[in-house]
Amino acid sequence: MPSLIFGGRSLPLVRKLSSIGADAENDVVVAGPGVGATHAHIRLEEGRFVLFPRDPRLHPVLVNGKPVKKHVLEHGDALVIGQVAMKFHLWDDRTTSEREAGPAVDELQAYRRLAAFSNHLALRVGVDELLETLMDEVVALTGADKGFLLMMQAGEPRVRTARNVNKETIAASIDHVSDSIINRVLESREPLIVSDALNDAKFNASISVMQLRLCSVMCVPLIFQGNLLGVIYVGNDNVVNLFEPRSLEQLTVFATQASLLLQHAIQLQALRRETAELRQDLDRKRFGEIIGTCDLMREVFRRVEKIAGTDISVLILGETGTGKELIAREIHARSRRKSAPFVAINCSAIPENLMESELFGHRKGAFTGAIENKLGSFQAAHGGTLFLDEIGEMPPNLQVKLLRAIQERVVTAVGDTRPTPVDIRVVAATHVNLEQAIKDGRFREDLYYRLNVVSIELPPLRARDEDVVLIARFLLEKYTKEYGRPIQGFTREAIIALRKHDWPGNIRELENRIKKAVVLADDVQISPMDLDLGDEVLADRVLPLAEAKEAFQRRYIDQVLALNGGNRTKTARDLGVDPRTIFRHLALTREDGEPE
Repeated sequence: MPSLIFGGRSLPLVRKLSSIGADAENDVVVAGPGVGATHAHIRLEEGRFVLFPRDPRLHPVLVNGKPVKKHVLEHGDALVIGQVAMKFHLWDDRTTSEREAGPAVDELQAYRRLAAFSNHLALRVGVDELLETLMDEVVALTGADKGFLLMMQAGEPRVRTARNVNKETIAASIDHVSDSIINRVLESREPLIVSDALNDAKFNASISVMQLRLCSVMCVPLIFQGNLLGVIYVGNDNVVNLFEPRSLEQLTVFATQASLLLQHAIQLQALRRETAELRQDLDRKRFGEIIGTCDLMREVFRRVEKIAGTDISVLILGETGTGKELIAREIHARSRRKSAPFVAINCSAIPENLMESELFGHRKGAFTGAIENKLGSFQAAHGGTLFLDEIGEMPPNLQVKLLRAIQERVVTAVGDTRPTPVDIRVVAATHVNLEQAIKDGRFREDLYYRLNVVSIELPPLRARDEDVVLIARFLLEKYTKEYGRPIQGFTREAIIALRKHDWPGNIRELENRIKKAVVLADDVQISPMDLDLGDEVLADRVLPLAEAKEAFQRRYIDQVLALNGGNRTKTARDLGVDPRTIFRHLALTREDGEPE
């Protein structure tokens, strides 16, 4: 900011014509011996500040020790008005200690402004507000009266935000900046300072420079990892020579670091937008608590809708981890029993000697440890739905009692003689081939037909096309909220790995991998390594031959080590290599942070 420095004060020159004198009506009031009521004027002419005394004979003015009638002021000029000494500064000057410190102080200023921008970034505000803050810090750093941030869109620079010295947004388009100056920076990718654009031989023929009547301009590129994001353009249309080389150095330092933060902010905005869109997409593709869009799952949903309103027994078939209990709960939620209990019991998780008690309850003293009466699952589910998971694992002797309870709608607790009527709907599920189990004598045929009035077969995850990515994104959002982690999505490579993996554990495996990834991931996006699916994308990456050989060798050594239970000597013998090769491999593995 152009100013006069005297008496320990800095008085800015903010008008095109500023009066100096002892009278209180002056723009710059100077009280002192020999100072006239209005002693002199400073006028802004074609970008330069021109000093002229009101009356050189009565009120002389000295500039750098010489009397003047008219003088074009330069930064640092020493003035004497009357007997009062002062200095003219075109920009804010540094103290003596700062000058001795040199460029480090300039960089410190830039980093302080950058820290202010970084703190604003941490508030998770919108990108537009972040960009406004960025330009406010740039204008304050450089002393310009306005600044523009131009971002590359479809290969062309577009004004993203424009701010003035009062931290106000100003209306601006590409027509408000010099295309010739910007094009020079875009082509060279080098920062540029133009002290007097109207009189600069490189730019004074430019139509934009002439129309805008530009004076001082600085323009620096924003580059991140070799990609040109845009430029920062600051200027002053009234003052020439406002910027000096150190100003350009400051702005370049600032822009270099701001590029990284800016790219991070833009990526976050894109990820948040994508997350919101995915959330809306998920809502459209949900069937209650179940997610799926493939044809196989649509058929499942159609059957659920048809049978939910009835009281017939349902048998749900499918591999472990395909979501059989979710389907059972959805049947209950859509039935007339939805306000009554839903009771789930896993027949494979309960010891055989306790199974009857769990199903039908027991009386106090019925067996050792029965210290009080206990309701069984049948009684607990009265009026609602009883879900018998893994029914194929039920011991044969209990299958008879289960069949009787389902047929007669009565149960008798262990140690009791009085039957208790129950009103329940039975939904069973299994991963076992019950028809084969019937042939093998492991499952009763009459119970099978009692349970299998209507069957629903759930497809494995590997057969569900794009559902795996859809479910993965749902689970990611769920667990990032639950664990309070700032994960924003999956990398492109992670999506490929999710699609390629065979998912032998189905949705349960997917859920466990995502839980682990959310907890342990170091980045804002989940990678294949976070999911332990690094090998799944190998075929989709074109590697240099040497790198591909090394990757295969490392994986193969790991596999042989695993086969040999970690025995390094045997592994070396099997591979026909010196044992030191295996030791070096393990040392490199530890350095890479992988488990030994």
